[in-house]
Amino acid sequence: MGVLLLDKPLGLSSNAALQRVRRLAGGIKAGHTGSLDPLASGMLPICLGEATKFAGEMLALRKCYRFGLQLGERSETGDAEGAIVERCAVPPLTGPSVAALLERFHGAQQQIPPMYSALKRDGEPLYRLARRGLTVERAPRSLVIDSLELLTLQDDRLELRVLCSKGTYVRVLAEDLARALGTCGRLYSLRREYVEPFAGERMVSLAQLEAANEPIESWPLLPADRALMHLPALRLTPPALSALVHGQAVHGVAAGVTSEATSGAGLWRLYDAGERFLGLGESDAAHTLRVRRLFSSVRQPLAAGLRW
Repeated sequence: MGVLLLDKPLGLSSNAALQRVRRLAGGIKAGHTGSLDPLASGMLPICLGEATKFAGEMLALRKCYRFGLQLGERSETGDAEGAIVERCAVPPLTGPSVAALLERFHGAQQQIPPMYSALKRDGEPLYRLARRGLTVERAPRSLVIDSLELLTLQDDRLELRVLCSKGTYVRVLAEDLARALGTCGRLYSLRREYVEPFAGERMVSLAQLEAANEPIESWPLLPADRALMHLPALRLTPPALSALVHGQAVHGVAAGVTSEATSGAGLWRLYDAGERFLGLGESDAAHTLRVRRLFSSVRQPLAAGLRW
Protein backbone atom coordinates (compact mmCIF):
# COMPACT_ATOMS: atom_id res chain seq x y z
CA MET A 1 0.00 0.00 0.00
CA GLY A 2 1.33 3.46 0.88
CA VAL A 3 0.97 6.70 2.83
CA LEU A 4 -2.24 8.73 3.07
CA LEU A 5 -1.87 12.41 3.97
CA LEU A 6 -5.00 12.94 6.02
CA ASP A 7 -6.21 16.42 6.91
CA LYS A 8 -7.35 15.62 10.44
CA PRO A 9 -10.37 17.67 11.52
CA LEU A 10 -10.82 19.51 14.80
CA GLY A 11 -12.43 17.63 17.65
CA LEU A 12 -11.18 14.18 16.69
CA SER A 13 -8.27 12.34 18.26
CA SER A 14 -5.55 10.98 16.01
CA ASN A 15 -6.47 7.42 16.92
CA ALA A 16 -10.15 8.00 16.19
CA ALA A 17 -9.22 9.45 12.79
CA LEU A 18 -6.95 6.48 12.15
CA GLN A 19 -9.70 3.98 12.96
CA ARG A 20 -12.14 5.72 10.60
CA VAL A 21 -9.58 5.58 7.79
CA ARG A 22 -8.91 1.94 8.58
CA ARG A 23 -12.61 1.06 8.37
CA LEU A 24 -12.91 2.87 5.04
CA ALA A 25 -9.87 0.91 3.83
CA GLY A 26 -11.50 -2.41 4.64
CA GLY A 27 -9.85 -3.04 7.98
CA ILE A 28 -6.28 -3.36 6.76
CA LYS A 29 -3.32 -2.66 9.02
CA ALA A 30 -2.73 1.06 9.55
CA GLY A 31 -0.75 3.41 11.75
CA HIS A 32 -0.18 7.16 12.01
CA THR A 33 3.20 8.85 12.31
CA GLY A 34 2.76 11.34 15.13
CA SER A 35 -0.31 12.31 17.16
CA LEU A 36 -2.25 15.53 16.90
CA ASP A 37 -4.37 16.78 19.81
CA PRO A 38 -8.16 16.70 19.25
CA LEU A 39 -8.14 20.52 19.17
CA ALA A 40 -5.46 20.53 16.44
CA SER A 41 -6.11 20.05 12.74
CA GLY A 42 -3.88 19.34 9.79
CA MET A 43 -1.56 16.80 8.28
CA LEU A 44 -1.63 13.34 9.83
CA PRO A 45 0.35 10.87 7.67
CA ILE A 46 -1.24 7.43 7.87
CA CYS A 47 0.66 4.36 6.73
CA LEU A 48 -1.50 1.64 5.23
CA GLY A 49 -0.69 -2.03 4.68
CA GLU A 50 2.99 -2.87 4.59
CA ALA A 51 3.92 0.81 4.67
CA THR A 52 3.33 0.53 8.44
CA LYS A 53 6.72 -1.20 8.64
CA PHE A 54 8.35 2.18 8.03
CA ALA A 55 6.14 4.37 10.23
CA GLY A 56 8.75 4.41 12.99
CA GLU A 57 11.31 5.99 10.68
CA MET A 58 8.88 8.79 9.88
CA LEU A 59 8.34 9.80 13.51
CA ALA A 60 11.70 11.58 13.64
CA LEU A 61 10.92 13.95 10.74
CA ARG A 62 10.45 17.70 11.28
CA LYS A 63 6.99 19.22 11.50
CA CYS A 64 5.60 22.65 10.64
CA TYR A 65 2.76 24.21 12.64
CA ARG A 66 0.74 27.40 12.38
CA PHE A 67 -0.58 28.44 15.77
CA GLY A 68 -2.50 31.22 17.43
CA LEU A 69 -1.30 32.60 20.77
CA GLN A 70 -3.78 34.35 23.05
CA LEU A 71 -1.93 36.64 25.43
CA GLY A 72 -3.16 37.69 28.86
CA GLU A 73 -4.55 34.37 30.05
CA ARG A 74 -3.21 30.92 30.84
CA SER A 75 -5.24 27.71 30.89
CA GLU A 76 -4.59 24.50 32.78
CA THR A 77 -4.07 22.61 29.51
CA GLY A 78 -2.19 25.33 27.63
CA ASP A 79 -4.92 25.62 25.00
CA ALA A 80 -8.60 26.50 24.59
CA GLU A 81 -9.80 23.25 26.16
CA GLY A 82 -8.76 23.91 29.76
CA ALA A 83 -10.10 26.28 32.38
CA ILE A 84 -8.38 29.66 32.72
CA VAL A 85 -6.08 29.58 35.76
CA GLU A 86 -4.26 32.90 35.39
CA ARG A 87 -4.85 36.33 33.88
CA CYS A 88 -2.08 38.84 33.16
CA ALA A 89 -1.69 42.34 31.79
CA VAL A 90 -0.43 42.47 28.21
CA PRO A 91 2.32 45.02 27.51
CA PRO A 92 2.31 47.07 24.30
CA LEU A 93 3.84 45.03 21.47
CA THR A 94 5.13 45.80 18.00
CA GLY A 95 5.92 43.49 15.12
CA PRO A 96 9.66 44.27 15.14
CA SER A 97 9.97 43.74 18.91
CA VAL A 98 8.16 40.39 18.76
CA ALA A 99 10.20 39.26 15.76
CA ALA A 100 13.43 40.12 17.59
CA LEU A 101 12.35 38.07 20.61
CA LEU A 102 11.49 35.08 18.43
CA GLU A 103 15.12 34.88 17.33
CA ARG A 104 16.03 33.84 20.88
CA PHE A 105 13.95 30.68 20.50
CA HIS A 106 15.79 29.35 17.46
CA GLY A 107 18.14 26.40 17.75
CA ALA A 108 18.69 23.48 20.14
CA GLN A 109 17.01 23.76 23.53
CA GLN A 110 15.35 21.90 26.38
CA GLN A 111 11.61 21.76 27.00
CA ILE A 112 9.70 20.31 29.95
CA PRO A 113 6.68 18.33 28.68
CA PRO A 114 3.26 19.46 29.93
CA MET A 115 1.25 17.50 32.46
CA TYR A 116 -1.57 17.35 29.93
CA SER A 117 0.26 14.98 27.59
CA ALA A 118 0.22 11.29 26.68
CA LEU A 119 3.63 10.66 28.23
CA LYS A 120 3.43 8.00 30.91
CA ARG A 121 4.56 7.76 34.51
CA ASP A 122 4.52 4.19 35.88
CA GLY A 123 2.33 3.16 32.96
CA GLU A 124 -0.28 5.88 33.44
CA PRO A 125 -0.63 8.85 31.03
CA LEU A 126 0.27 12.16 32.59
CA TYR A 127 -3.03 13.75 31.53
CA ARG A 128 -4.91 11.32 33.78
CA LEU A 129 -2.78 12.38 36.72
CA ALA A 130 -3.37 16.03 35.81
CA ARG A 131 -7.12 15.51 35.74
CA ARG A 132 -6.87 14.26 39.33
CA GLY A 133 -5.04 17.44 40.28
CA LEU A 134 -1.62 15.78 40.50
CA THR A 135 1.64 17.22 39.23
CA VAL A 136 4.79 15.11 38.92
CA GLU A 137 8.33 16.01 37.95
CA ARG A 138 9.07 15.66 34.22
CA ALA A 139 12.53 15.39 32.75
CA PRO A 140 13.33 18.04 30.12
CA ARG A 141 13.54 16.85 26.51
CA SER A 142 15.91 18.03 23.82
CA LEU A 143 14.43 19.63 20.71
CA VAL A 144 15.35 21.98 17.90
CA ILE A 145 13.43 25.01 16.63
CA ASP A 146 14.60 25.55 13.06
CA SER A 147 12.41 28.55 12.34
CA LEU A 148 9.84 30.62 14.22
CA GLU A 149 8.14 33.53 12.49
CA LEU A 150 5.45 36.06 13.32
CA LEU A 151 2.62 36.07 10.77
CA THR A 152 0.18 38.55 12.32
CA LEU A 153 -0.11 40.67 15.47
CA GLN A 154 -3.49 42.02 16.51
CA ASP A 155 -3.68 43.50 20.01
CA ASP A 156 -3.40 40.50 22.37
CA ARG A 157 -3.35 37.80 19.67
CA LEU A 158 -0.41 36.50 17.63
CA GLU A 159 -0.35 34.12 14.67
CA LEU A 160 2.95 32.28 14.27
CA ARG A 161 4.55 29.50 12.27
CA VAL A 162 7.18 27.11 13.63
CA LEU A 163 9.31 24.40 12.01
CA CYS A 164 10.50 22.10 14.76
CA SER A 165 11.90 18.70 15.59
CA LYS A 166 10.12 15.65 16.91
CA GLY A 167 8.94 15.97 20.50
CA THR A 168 8.15 19.69 20.46
CA TYR A 169 5.04 20.67 22.41
CA VAL A 170 3.68 23.79 20.74
CA ARG A 171 1.49 24.49 23.79
CA VAL A 172 4.61 24.76 25.95
CA LEU A 173 6.36 26.87 23.32
CA ALA A 174 3.37 29.24 23.30
CA GLU A 175 3.47 29.60 27.09
CA ASP A 176 7.22 30.21 27.02
CA LEU A 177 6.80 32.86 24.34
CA ALA A 178 4.12 34.63 26.36
CA ARG A 179 6.35 34.71 29.44
CA ALA A 180 9.23 36.09 27.40
CA LEU A 181 6.86 38.85 26.20
CA GLY A 182 6.12 39.79 29.80
CA THR A 183 2.71 38.20 30.18
CA CYS A 184 1.02 34.78 30.13
CA GLY A 185 -0.68 32.98 27.26
CA ARG A 186 -2.33 29.93 25.75
CA LEU A 187 -3.05 28.50 22.33
CA TYR A 188 -6.32 29.40 20.68
CA SER A 189 -5.62 27.49 17.44
CA LEU A 190 -3.17 24.90 16.17
CA ARG A 191 -2.78 23.45 12.70
CA ARG A 192 -0.03 21.19 11.42
CA GLU A 193 0.72 22.44 7.94
CA TYR A 194 3.02 19.61 6.99
CA VAL A 195 5.34 16.83 8.09
CA GLU A 196 8.60 16.61 6.16
CA PRO A 197 9.06 15.74 3.36
CA PHE A 198 5.41 16.41 2.47
CA ALA A 199 5.44 20.23 2.32
CA GLY A 200 3.05 21.33 -0.41
CA GLU A 201 1.52 17.87 -0.89
CA ARG A 202 -2.24 17.59 -1.20
CA MET A 203 -4.12 16.33 1.83
CA VAL A 204 -7.44 14.51 1.83
CA SER A 205 -10.17 14.85 4.45
CA LEU A 206 -12.28 12.14 6.04
CA ALA A 207 -15.36 13.76 4.48
CA GLN A 208 -13.81 13.45 1.02
CA LEU A 209 -12.90 9.80 1.56
CA GLU A 210 -16.36 8.97 2.86
CA ALA A 211 -18.15 10.88 0.08
CA ALA A 212 -16.04 9.28 -2.66
CA ASN A 213 -16.72 5.78 -1.32
CA GLU A 214 -13.95 4.36 -3.50
CA PRO A 215 -11.75 1.30 -2.95
CA ILE A 216 -8.34 1.96 -1.43
CA GLU A 217 -6.72 1.31 -4.81
CA SER A 218 -8.23 4.63 -5.97
CA TRP A 219 -7.04 6.64 -2.98
CA PRO A 220 -4.30 9.29 -3.43
CA LEU A 221 -1.62 7.23 -1.71
CA LEU A 222 2.06 8.09 -1.81
CA PRO A 223 4.63 5.28 -2.10
CA ALA A 224 6.23 4.25 1.18
CA ASP A 225 9.70 5.42 0.18
CA ARG A 226 8.39 8.95 -0.49
CA ALA A 227 8.65 9.55 3.26
CA LEU A 228 12.19 8.20 3.47
CA MET A 229 13.99 10.33 0.91
CA HIS A 230 16.24 11.75 3.62
CA LEU A 231 17.98 8.35 3.67
CA PRO A 232 20.60 7.38 1.03
CA ALA A 233 19.68 4.80 -1.62
CA LEU A 234 21.37 1.48 -2.27
CA ARG A 235 20.67 -0.73 -5.29
CA LEU A 236 21.11 -4.44 -4.74
CA THR A 237 22.43 -7.15 -7.01
CA PRO A 238 20.44 -10.41 -7.14
CA PRO A 239 23.03 -12.27 -4.97
CA ALA A 240 22.98 -9.51 -2.37
CA LEU A 241 19.18 -9.42 -2.29
CA SER A 242 19.00 -13.20 -2.01
CA ALA A 243 21.41 -13.15 0.93
CA LEU A 244 19.46 -10.46 2.75
CA VAL A 245 16.13 -12.21 2.22
CA HIS A 246 17.62 -15.32 3.81
CA GLY A 247 18.82 -13.41 6.85
CA GLN A 248 22.46 -13.14 5.88
CA ALA A 249 24.64 -10.05 6.12
CA VAL A 250 26.21 -8.61 2.99
CA HIS A 251 29.73 -7.18 3.10
CA GLY A 252 31.39 -4.45 1.08
CA VAL A 253 28.54 -1.98 1.03
CA ALA A 254 30.80 0.94 0.17
CA ALA A 255 31.37 -0.25 -3.40
CA GLY A 256 27.65 -0.28 -4.10
CA VAL A 257 26.38 2.92 -2.57
CA THR A 258 25.05 5.81 -4.60
CA SER A 259 26.62 9.26 -4.60
CA GLU A 260 24.08 10.33 -1.97
CA ALA A 261 26.01 8.55 0.77
CA THR A 262 28.77 10.03 2.86
CA SER A 263 29.42 7.14 5.23
CA GLY A 264 29.16 3.38 5.28
CA ALA A 265 27.20 3.38 8.55
CA GLY A 266 23.49 4.15 8.78
CA LEU A 267 20.12 3.38 7.25
CA TRP A 268 19.57 2.80 3.54
CA ARG A 269 16.63 2.70 1.16
CA LEU A 270 16.99 -0.59 -0.70
CA TYR A 271 16.05 -0.97 -4.38
CA ASP A 272 16.49 -3.44 -7.18
CA ALA A 273 17.86 -2.46 -10.59
CA GLY A 274 14.33 -1.67 -11.75
CA GLU A 275 14.00 0.99 -9.02
CA ARG A 276 11.45 -1.04 -7.05
CA PHE A 277 11.56 -0.12 -3.37
CA LEU A 278 12.31 -3.21 -1.30
CA GLY A 279 12.65 -1.91 2.24
CA LEU A 280 15.32 -0.65 4.61
CA GLY A 281 18.78 -1.91 5.40
CA GLU A 282 21.23 -0.94 8.11
CA SER A 283 25.00 -0.92 7.79
CA ASP A 284 27.81 -0.51 10.28
CA ALA A 285 31.13 1.31 10.01
CA ALA A 286 32.67 -1.81 8.44
CA HIS A 287 30.17 -1.54 5.54
CA THR A 288 28.27 -4.68 6.55
CA LEU A 289 24.64 -4.49 5.49
CA ARG A 290 21.76 -6.22 7.29
CA VAL A 291 18.00 -6.08 6.84
CA ARG A 292 16.02 -3.67 8.98
CA ARG A 293 12.63 -3.92 7.23
CA LEU A 294 11.63 -5.61 3.98
CA PHE A 295 8.30 -5.88 2.22
CA SER A 296 6.81 -9.35 2.58
CA SER A 297 6.56 -9.60 -1.22
CA VAL A 298 10.36 -9.51 -1.54
CA ARG A 299 11.17 -13.19 -1.87
CA GLN A 300 13.45 -13.77 -4.82
CA PRO A 301 16.47 -11.92 -6.21
CA LEU A 302 15.42 -9.58 -8.98
CA ALA A 303 17.14 -8.05 -11.97
CA ALA A 304 20.86 -7.34 -11.74
CA GLY A 305 21.90 -4.00 -10.30
CA LEU A 306 25.14 -2.36 -9.28
CA ARG A 307 27.88 -4.80 -8.29
CA TRP A 308 29.36 -4.71 -4.87
